[in-house]
Amino acid sequence: MMEAALSWEKGAPMPELELSTPWSQDMGLRVPVVNAPMGGAAGGRLARAVSAAGGLGMIGMGSAGSVEALRRELAAAGDSVDGIGLVDWVRQRENGLLETAIAARPRIISVSFGTDFSWVSPVRAAGIRTVTQVYDAPGAHRAQDAGIDILVARGNEGGGHGADRMALMPLLDAVLEIATVPVLAAGGIGSGRTLAAVLAAGAAGAWLGTCLAAAEESLLPEPARLAMLAADSTGTVLTTSFDEALDLPWPPIYPARVLRNEFTDPWLDDDQRPSPERLRAAIAADDPRLAPVDAGQGVGLVTHIEPAADIIDRLCTSAAALLAEH
Repeated sequence: MMEAALSWEKGAPMPELELSTPWSQDMGLRVPVVNAPMGGAAGGRLARAVSAAGGLGMIGMGSAGSVEALRRELAAAGDSVDGIGLVDWVRQRENGLLETAIAARPRIISVSFGTDFSWVSPVRAAGIRTVTQVYDAPGAHRAQDAGIDILVARGNEGGGHGADRMALMPLLDAVLEIATVPVLAAGGIGSGRTLAAVLAAGAAGAWLGTCLAAAEESLLPEPARLAMLAADSTGTVLTTSFDEALDLPWPPIYPARVLRNEFTDPWLDDDQRPSPERLRAAIAADDPRLAPVDAGQGVGLVTHIEPAADIIDRLCTSAAALLAEH
């Protein structure tokens, strides 16, 4: 399972703490951390920075994903990319998107938010490991039966789209109970304490989103970053309002956790509801007062903009120290 190495003699310099799991060692990672493939945030620069910091860097293709966008972010990633994440309905809409992802030869490809696992066979045939998010034990069973290599147990604390089934720790218990493949934990992990908790519970690694969304290398516009810095952990809401207003074909079982703003709060009041036209204009202007900003319940821990390497080092060093104490 998890290893947090600490060997120190009194009076000697404190050694660097090591944090690893059998899965991270098998993948050749220095730390058991993956950046979630967040659409609009996880581009090639962030993926490259996470990989350089010892984790597994992923490019994310969200609702606006396309072959052109993926090629652009692959170029930004440099010589190679560790992982690519796709949305299932976008994969089906965009001809050639999955094929472009496979041709990039990443180490893992993640496809989530759907029940069609026809993509698994061609990805595995290319020697690439397959990943998907799950939200309950039955979903984990279905994914394993389809040949998924790595499960992501995604709790409803997480930012962005996801099924509102269970909080992370009960979900992680349920999935680990039946899993025969490595399980990554996702949702609300934004500190060394929460990272240590999921590793101690048996997770093979952490799938980090919100805490990396405001990193210097993220694609997130500056106004959205500043909105995240100003928010506290009670300032998010699960909603389908943006998808409905923008006519995006997200299955309604996958609401998005976003920062509360002027669009989410009056959504049920027809007299105050901003029009889709105003919403589109706010998105074009990067105005977080109306535009959606994906953020999980750990957003209160995001207090300043810094390099992804610093975020990963701080979380992993803190987690290793906590685990070494017990």
